[in-house]
Amino acid sequence: MLDCRLDEEHEELRRTVAKFARDVVAPAIAEHYENHTFPYELVREMGRLGLFGLPFPEEYGGMGGGYPALCVALEELARVDSSVAITLEAGVSLGAMPVFRFGTEEQRRRWLPRLCAGQALAAFGLTEPGGGSDAGATRTTARYDVTADEWVLDGTKCFITNAGTDITSLITVTAVTGTAPDGSKEISTILVPADTPGLTVGRPYSKVGWSASDTRELSFTGCRVPGANLLGQRGRGYAQFLSILDEGRIAIAALATGLAQGCVDESVRYASEREAFGRPIAANQAIAFKIADMQTRTHLARLAWRDAAGRMSRGEPFKQAAAIAKLYSSEAAVDNARQATQIHGGYGFMNEYPVARFWRDSKILEIGEGTSEIQRILIARSLGLPQPG
Repeated sequence: MLDCRLDEEHEELRRTVAKFARDVVAPAIAEHYENHTFPYELVREMGRLGLFGLPFPEEYGGMGGGYPALCVALEELARVDSSVAITLEAGVSLGAMPVFRFGTEEQRRRWLPRLCAGQALAAFGLTEPGGGSDAGATRTTARYDVTADEWVLDGTKCFITNAGTDITSLITVTAVTGTAPDGSKEISTILVPADTPGLTVGRPYSKVGWSASDTRELSFTGCRVPGANLLGQRGRGYAQFLSILDEGRIAIAALATGLAQGCVDESVRYASEREAFGRPIAANQAIAFKIADMQTRTHLARLAWRDAAGRMSRGEPFKQAAAIAKLYSSEAAVDNARQATQIHGGYGFMNEYPVARFWRDSKILEIGEGTSEIQRILIARSLGLPQPG
């Protein structure tokens, strides 16, 4: 029988992160969001709480909590703010996790302790201009210079989270390193320290949402790193990032669930206090039913990501469950944000109200780490349906 309840340890973590989000994040984030500034002080506090080390073993400076612990924290953070949540999600599941999953012992011990402590951030250099959902269309190249024992990178990556902060230390980059036996591109993963000559970090994007997170373009021009910076087996980069994205979709689903729950929280509060025609607007069935539908979507989204996380933790196949969770929760977040804004009326369009942030932050959840269309393709493929030619 499916049991998606949290155990005592995860429930204690949930309460701790929820209190941090309410007491520390909520009072500070609006100013960062409005000014498009990165919340370094909040990241430091998350590091002190051990949030960046949640899924990693203690021997690397982690908390030993496993992937579900990360997802619990992401949901509670996103319930208050998504910029802070995506900084954690990208730093852990996309930045540090490839090093843990595929790195050598030397690479793990070099990079993971500071990443787990939140003293440094890592980024995942995958998406390229013109590539979009076709990650296999990678054009960035990494040529191996035998004489110097170095990889030489050339190319451009876009929409990279945590790429240009003052504490960014590492970029994990997918690049074409040759031609596979079947004639396709041989894609490998290379670790590029953030201070490497030849790596140029672009200006922060002007974004619709996630305004307090760091997202930039990266370009590589004759960027040289040691040969030992190959992550995992040469030619396995494509398979590596597909597995990282499968895991990351559970994390994004948890984040989206948090945003959806935040919309419910704010709508209940506002509808109970706001009066029209002599009574709280929550007394109107039209408003009450909207909020009931919002909570229903949130509940189902939570069940979906916890189911996927449970399958992953037990070593069971979870690819389909992760795609379902990501698809449903991201669309639930968008629907809830729209309804929460409607319930708030004109105030929902004012940036000082959290639902305005939720509305701006929700749409990217249907795009990042695999669009809704890609999730539907993955689900259909898992059912054995014929694939389009």
